[in-house]
Amino acid sequence: MNLKEHAKKIANKAIKRKTKWTGLLLIIVAVAILGAISLIQAYYAQKGIRDEAKTKAESQLDAIKSGILNVVNQAESAVRNNVWLARWCLQVPDSLANIPKLIVNNNPIIAGSTIAIVPDYYKDRPLYSPYTAITNGKIIETSLATPEYDYPSQEWFTKPIELDRGYWSEPYVDTGGGEILMTTYSVPIKDNLGRTAAVLTADLDLEWLKALVNEIKIYPGAFSTVVSRTGRLMVSPDDSLIMTTTIDEYASKVEDTASFNALNRAMLNRESGSVQVTHNGSKNMVYYTPIDKTGWAMNIIIPEKEMFAGLKKLNSLIRLLQVLGLLLLILIFRAIAKSQLKFKYISDKKEKMENELRIASDIQMSMIPKTFPPFPEREDIDLSAALVPAKEVSGDLYDFFIRDEKLFFCIGDVAGKGVPASLLMAVTRSLFRSICAHQDNPKEIVSTMNNSMADMNESNMFVTFICCVLDLKTGKMQYCNAGHNAPLVLTDKMNELPVDPNLPLGVIRNMEYTLQEIDLHCDDAVFLYTDGITEAENPTHAMFGLQRLKETLSGRKPAQTHLDNVKKAVAKFVKDAPQSDDLTMLFFHYLNNPNQSKSVQSITLTNDISQIHELEKFIGKIAEDKKIPESLKSSINLAMEEAVTNAIMYSGSKTVEITARTEEDEITFTVTDSGKPFDPTAVPDVDINQNAGERPVGGLGIHMYRKIMDSVTYKRQDNKNILTLTKKI
Repeated sequence: MNLKEHAKKIANKAIKRKTKWTGLLLIIVAVAILGAISLIQAYYAQKGIRDEAKTKAESQLDAIKSGILNVVNQAESAVRNNVWLARWCLQVPDSLANIPKLIVNNNPIIAGSTIAIVPDYYKDRPLYSPYTAITNGKIIETSLATPEYDYPSQEWFTKPIELDRGYWSEPYVDTGGGEILMTTYSVPIKDNLGRTAAVLTADLDLEWLKALVNEIKIYPGAFSTVVSRTGRLMVSPDDSLIMTTTIDEYASKVEDTASFNALNRAMLNRESGSVQVTHNGSKNMVYYTPIDKTGWAMNIIIPEKEMFAGLKKLNSLIRLLQVLGLLLLILIFRAIAKSQLKFKYISDKKEKMENELRIASDIQMSMIPKTFPPFPEREDIDLSAALVPAKEVSGDLYDFFIRDEKLFFCIGDVAGKGVPASLLMAVTRSLFRSICAHQDNPKEIVSTMNNSMADMNESNMFVTFICCVLDLKTGKMQYCNAGHNAPLVLTDKMNELPVDPNLPLGVIRNMEYTLQEIDLHCDDAVFLYTDGITEAENPTHAMFGLQRLKETLSGRKPAQTHLDNVKKAVAKFVKDAPQSDDLTMLFFHYLNNPNQSKSVQSITLTNDISQIHELEKFIGKIAEDKKIPESLKSSINLAMEEAVTNAIMYSGSKTVEITARTEEDEITFTVTDSGKPFDPTAVPDVDINQNAGERPVGGLGIHMYRKIMDSVTYKRQDNKNILTLTKKI
């Protein structure tokens, strides 16, 4: 071997040695990186699973709460809808037994009903409480006025009278009546003289509640409990605990008492949230929420072992794959280097497209009104609208505005999806605004829009559209339909608005459209929507349908509440199915009563007793405008001075707002402050005949304005005291 070959051999060994150490270093670095990645993946995977569990639990809680409130609202409506009949029947005592029978017969969810008369209201029958119930599918009529059952002492009887409002009783086990869990909703009935004469009730069999709660299938081993307002377990996996054990008693027997006590306090305080508790050596996540109206609370308990079971298996598989990956690391690094460049190019391009779509969506959504209520200064309309796009940009539209005391509003649906549909939507909305600026006739508006769109419709797209113009003074609504589905009209009953079908916009130039009209009265409403609502599909491809929509819109509610209810109902129906079409709707509630004369005035006083003279000027001006007699003005001024003085001196609020609403035969004052809660209607009446030295201090002012005013009511809303005082004029 010559010197040259020897040098070459030494160089090759050096290269191999360098390659070996470089490869070893590369593997060590790779192992460290993979280890770090595993830790990071485990952290974010656990976080993602926790977030997902929270979302599922909150969704389930909302769904179950909605189901419970649906039943509760039905029961309340069944009772309240018969209050007027009960008041009328007080004059004919023998007819009272028909009311519970009517409630039970017409409401399948109600297990029993009674109208319990206040003792000695009728001299010839000191106790009277006809009761109707369904037992084994049969109607049973009996009486609760028995020596064994002292109904005047029952919570369902005493509480509504005490509170002077509807009341849900503490759940109870119907001992001797099937041993089933029940609760009772009851409302006080007053006669024509304002005396509390009776209590009308509806009993709910709570077996449905257990079935509803047991539908929770988030994770294996997950379960739910429901507790009453006093903390008693109403639904539990252990039936022996139902209505026999409170959550505080249960907490005292577990090892993690502190966490359980914190959970119990939050639930009894009607809070929502989550907490981690340990039970039988296992960690669990508990998500909880209150149930409105009833005073109940419920939770979902998920064992973390089950929550992370899939992640544990996944981690084992990942470790195996990491070992295999190390064997191919060198080749993969080279492939990754090339693929990263390609990925970066694609990612940049995708990000650019997403940014452009996001900008397009922002521009599109800025074109439609989205501030609600849109006309806060007006009392004759309650309007709200919503658009939920299925993709980044939408092909639906709605619009509205007021010109010359006329409300112009419309809704439309472009045939197609994506950017082309969104562009046509923008054109349609712009045409509507520009044409309506000088045209009041819906037929002419639609015809002009159609001709303009037909002239430029090279892509053969079209828009279903309906245009309405409502005279806010008279209630006359003219409208023209262009192939859109019929809106719903809510009067005393719900019907579809009669519409001529006509062709959509943009199909044929000079299409002859028809003008239609309808007279709306005060408290009537119109609901416009696109077919994305009725054609929304659940995972089994069943459609939401018109009937479900009508059921969701039942009842007199604010416009925004109706829209929220529709969105919730559609979301609950479709579940996890992807949204296939835009959801667009507009609800208009006509509140103008041309036959009613009324006006509203207001004044705001600072927390200073010297401001009372401003109140006197305020009331004096109203009395002068309405020609209220001097004696009546003095009485009103005295009552309001007492009410406002209490608010200034004792509430701690910085300001007190007084609003006066005058109508033909009455004047209503609303006193609003943001101070500490205080209900003057709950203060006992003062016995003015009692010796002054023996009579408790305070209460005379409240007593005074109660006697002067015809009606005094109180509510606590949005952290404010709201006292309403009404006087007939």
